[in-house]
Formats: sequence, C-alpha cells, structure tokens
Amino acid sequence: MELKKKMEYVYAALLLHAAGKEVNEANVKKVLESAGAKIDESRIKALLAGLEGVDIEEVISKSASMSVAAAGAGKTEAKEEEEPEEKEVSTEEAAQGLGALFG
Repeated sequence: MELKKKMEYVYAALLLHAAGKEVNEANVKKVLESAGAKIDESRIKALLAGLEGVDIEEVISKSASMSVAAAGAGKTEAKEEEEPEEKEVSTEEAAQGLGALFG
C-alpha cells in the first residue's frame, strides 16, 4: 500500500509532463486532488526535489529502450530453450522409423 501512495505522486508528474504542463507543486496538487488522492505536502516537495535537473523525456526514453531490450533478450532465451537440438538421422534410421509406421 505504501508503494502505491508513493507512485501516485510520480504518476501525477508523468501525467503533467505528458500533457505539456509544468511539473510544479500547484499542478501536482491539482492532479492528485482531482484523482481523489490524499495530499501529503512533504511527498510533493520530495518528488519535486528528486525531479530537479532531471530530463523526464530522456528518462522515459531510456526506460522504454531498456524494456524493449529486456523483452528481446527474453524472447531470445525462450527461443533457444524451445528449439530442440537437431540430431542427424541416417537413411537407415529414417527407413526403420517409416517401417514402424506402416508395420
């Protein structure tokens, strides 16, 4: 529950950024109030202090790139696990296998 409360403030900042609005104390308050969240002045101040000098667009871009890279790595690993090793089968083994099918 504590993490959810902290994230509300981050979401408010991201929403303001996405809307092209200034991320400041008054605007963060407005977003939180309109969402029905309980306002904690110290959390707003901490959020703004943490965002000071941060290029939100750059952080979002890096985060998205890392997510895509992680997803791609996961697919590669999954693909490697799914593909069984191919073993060479001699003509005789293949003929025996076919013979077993037709008795």
